[in-house]
Amino acid sequence: MAGPAGGAPRGKGFCVSGAEQRSDVFEKAAVESVLGGYETLPGIRDEMMDADGKPRAHWVPFLAALAELGPQELRRRFSAADRYLKESGVFYRVYDDAGGDERPWSLSHLPLVLGSADWETLSQGLIQRAELLELVLRDLYGPARLVSDGDIPAAAVAGSPEFLRPLVGVKPVGGRYLRLYAADVGRGPDGRWWVLSDRTQAPSGAGYALENRLALTRALPDVSRALRMHRVAAFFQALRTSLLKLDRTGEGRIGLLTPGPLNETYFEHALLARYLGFLLVEGEDLTVRGDTLHVRTVAGLRRIDVLLRRLDSDFADPLELNARSRLGVPGLVQAVRAGGVSLANALGSGLVEAPALLAFLPRLAQRLIGGPLKLPHVATWWCGQEAERAQVVEHLDELVLASAFGRSVPGLLEGGSVIGADLTPAARRRLATVLARRGADVVGQDIARLSTTPVWTGEKLTPRPFMLRVFLCATERGWEVMPGGFCRISSAPDSRAVSLQKGDRSADVWVLSDQAVSDTTLLPSPDNVKVRRSSGTLPSRAADNLFWLGRYVERAEATLRLARVLVSRLAESGEVGTGPLVSRLLGLLGAWGAMPRDLARVTPARYAIAVLTRHDVPGALPQLVLAARSAASVIRDRFSPDAWRALVDLEACVNLPVPTAPSEADAHERADAALRIIAAFYGLASENMNRLTGWRFLELGRRTERAIGTLRFAQTFGEQGAPQGSLDALLQVADSRITYRTRYVMMEARGPVLDLVLLDPDNPRSVAFQVERMAAHLKVLPGRDMDAPPPRWERLVARMQAELAAATAESFDAAWFQSMEDLLMELSDEISAHYFLQGHSPEMTLSLAL
Repeated sequence: MAGPAGGAPRGKGFCVSGAEQRSDVFEKAAVESVLGGYETLPGIRDEMMDADGKPRAHWVPFLAALAELGPQELRRRFSAADRYLKESGVFYRVYDDAGGDERPWSLSHLPLVLGSADWETLSQGLIQRAELLELVLRDLYGPARLVSDGDIPAAAVAGSPEFLRPLVGVKPVGGRYLRLYAADVGRGPDGRWWVLSDRTQAPSGAGYALENRLALTRALPDVSRALRMHRVAAFFQALRTSLLKLDRTGEGRIGLLTPGPLNETYFEHALLARYLGFLLVEGEDLTVRGDTLHVRTVAGLRRIDVLLRRLDSDFADPLELNARSRLGVPGLVQAVRAGGVSLANALGSGLVEAPALLAFLPRLAQRLIGGPLKLPHVATWWCGQEAERAQVVEHLDELVLASAFGRSVPGLLEGGSVIGADLTPAARRRLATVLARRGADVVGQDIARLSTTPVWTGEKLTPRPFMLRVFLCATERGWEVMPGGFCRISSAPDSRAVSLQKGDRSADVWVLSDQAVSDTTLLPSPDNVKVRRSSGTLPSRAADNLFWLGRYVERAEATLRLARVLVSRLAESGEVGTGPLVSRLLGLLGAWGAMPRDLARVTPARYAIAVLTRHDVPGALPQLVLAARSAASVIRDRFSPDAWRALVDLEACVNLPVPTAPSEADAHERADAALRIIAAFYGLASENMNRLTGWRFLELGRRTERAIGTLRFAQTFGEQGAPQGSLDALLQVADSRITYRTRYVMMEARGPVLDLVLLDPDNPRSVAFQVERMAAHLKVLPGRDMDAPPPRWERLVARMQAELAAATAESFDAAWFQSMEDLLMELSDEISAHYFLQGHSPEMTLSLAL
């Protein structure tokens, strides 16, 4: 065995020296203990086992390390990886489910392990392929000699929806169409890698590959350290550097353009933006002024020169491309045409993803790069040509039929590809009709027989087919290949297609090196780091969501406190909603839509349980928590992972099953648990968020909602002639009971109670405290002209401060409460109108305004 740099690990610490190397006999026994019962599939190549049933050499150290951990320890560690992914909120949106549900990320706990020589062959073939596709795009959007010379039929280009005529003749800034390229590859029975498809539109998966690496190296830190495994950070560093070189503003402002939170890979967009230090922007965040692109921020418009695009080209500009798009930026094509912005990848680059072009790539390789493809792709016949169409029909049982341009073909390919051998006689007749009318829309391809890799089932290793997506980025030195990738593993042993939409799982990819591997980080050298105390630009949409996140969480807390008081009062009085104080509590909850209207003389706990659990009530706790989580999900790139976990925990708490016959204790316990999570959320926001603009908008939303809630509590429970126990209920919902008892050794009196919850500037629950905090935040928000008169929101706050300073307990009447609440509502509207793009969640906003 090798020496300490590459020897197999020993012991749970895996500290290996030359003197401590295990014997071959010991290692063989350890490996065999892991492989017990592993059976490869007949006629299919296995990544871990060779044809003789022995583990391949580059897998042996890894398997030996697993053997030393043992099944019980492996289960514990893999459970830790799953827990990390769940707590981090990693998800994939599945469109097949009702409503496009978020599915928790499914990680295969074993990596795909590849040797260095194997990886070098794959890398060189993909580098050649990326360069070929770049040359094809330059020609098709330029002189189009490949079409005029007959190397590609015109219909194979013009028939593609990704051929964007407004971009013909437009050269991208920097000269490259492709900045990021990915290829799905599989290995055939002969051991050769084959390209299954190209990804040039907006390649996805690199962020998930990064998350897989983080999860698995946390689960197996000692194993990953012991193996000479290439790190992936250098790839992301190269990608960021190459895009920064396109920035002509000198401010390093690069955007990642996302379709939004409903996109299936939105989590990845947020993760990459945070990891690379880019702005996560949607189309509505951007505007074209002149021939340059700008992002709307709370400080005004800021120019942005570079976009890493995760939005399909056709949706990028409703003026010149798809007029139905609500995701793009009007005028973006003109800005690209004028050289005012650089997109990675260039608009229209998805043209070379079309399976139709696969039929012509071998010929194009000979012409454009002077030699054959180093890495073959699955054999493809485009049915837009008579001879190829006849070939497909003749060998139909041996082929798979697919869309030539990635769109559905009516009557045949409504939802993807079909295997020719599986077609019924009726389907074969339809095929003949489709090929006669629209043969150019169909390709026939050889059926890919994917090799297998081991997965851990909880007890043993089992082989499953896989597909590997490899990523490349263009740099000044040429193409850089990510030493790893995004591996998708089928859930079925005989699958000929792998899709995360169908419930398959993903795996990390460990590429081993023959030499020592240096640690690479995305962070710059300590000597080159400039001191900065700003987190950069805050888009208006992010500020909008932070503001409303604060309002939603605060309203949830107020609802919980009211529900808890309701449980206590109902339990004490034994009444079912008929007592005067209980009626006030129910009326207050009903006023903001938290109380269902279909309850009549139920048990006391049922009222509170309904407020805490009913998903069909707009103002009930589940809807408030859902709204808070939705607002936070849109700002995942600038939101604390710990604070996100608190929101996930809050949602889980709210969605716990309700007992068949809930008691007062059940309702009280659930409210207490949810309040503790909200307290943790606020603590994380207070301790972990820098006191910058984003935090101020979160605080403004929180303080606005708390002030409105406290005013309503005080008006409901503090008016003259309120039922007995009302003042105590007010102290409870305003969380001021302890302070009052400390100051006044007496029963509750109206004047002292109202002074404490409305006017006391030292009480963090009082209205006066909220107004003072809002005034402090508003004075330092960006975009304020110091030479101009104070903006309207400052005048509104000053008026509220004056009203509170002049108020006394005797002056509190219905008109005063209404006037103060109107001022707060007007202040919220002023902040929204000046800093935000548009109103947030109209339905929930209406509920909060009631």
